[in-house]
Amino acid sequence: MNKLLVELFSWMKVLFFSLAIFLVVSIFVFQPYTVNGSSMEPTFTGTDPGHHEEKGDFVLVSKSSYKLWGKPEVGDIVVIDSRTFKKRTMKDELREHPLVNLFTENPSNNYKWIKRVIGEEGDTIELKDGKLYRNGTQLEEDYILEETEGSFEAVIVPEDHVFVLGDNRNHSGDSREIGAVPNDHIIGKVFVRYFPFSKLDLF
Repeated sequence: MNKLLVELFSWMKVLFFSLAIFLVVSIFVFQPYTVNGSSMEPTFTGTDPGHHEEKGDFVLVSKSSYKLWGKPEVGDIVVIDSRTFKKRTMKDELREHPLVNLFTENPSNNYKWIKRVIGEEGDTIELKDGKLYRNGTQLEEDYILEETEGSFEAVIVPEDHVFVLGDNRNHSGDSREIGAVPNDHIIGKVFVRYFPFSKLDLF
C-alpha cells in the first residue's frame, strides 16, 4: 500500500510540475490564438460570426519577442489588447489563458485584435485619397485586400506606441478607431500559422 502511495505521489509531482511549466510557457512565451472576423483578409481567414462551425486560422503568438528582443517593427503582425484606455496588468495575462478559462467565467475576448504594424514610434502616418504614407513615402502594400477608402490627417506615433491597421482595410477596427497602441498592449507577435495545415506559414 505504501509503495502504491509513493508511486501515486510521484506521478502527482510530475503532473504538477508539468502543468506549472506549461502555464509559465503559455503565459510568458507562446500562446495559441484563433483569428476572428475578416479584418486581416486575405492574409488570415477569421471565424465568421454567423457560422461558428467555420473556424478561423490558428496561429501561435510569441509573447516574449518584444520583452527579450526589442520593439515591434513595421510589417510585424501582432495580437493587441484594443482597450487602450485601460492599463494592462498581469491579471489580464492570467485571465486570458485558455486553461484558466476552463475554470472561470471569462468575459468575451473580442478586445484581442490581430493587426499589422504600420508605424513605429516617431513615424508620421497619413492616408490621402486611399494611399497610405509613412514619413511622406507611399507604402507599397501587396497584402491588402482592396484599395483603401477615405483619408485621415497625418498622425505622429508617440514614444513606446505603434500604429496598426488591418489588411482588409475597409472592414477593420484599428488605430483609426482606437489611436496608437501602447507597446505594453501588444500581447505578442504572430510567428506561425499552424492550422489549417494547407496554409502552414511563418511570419
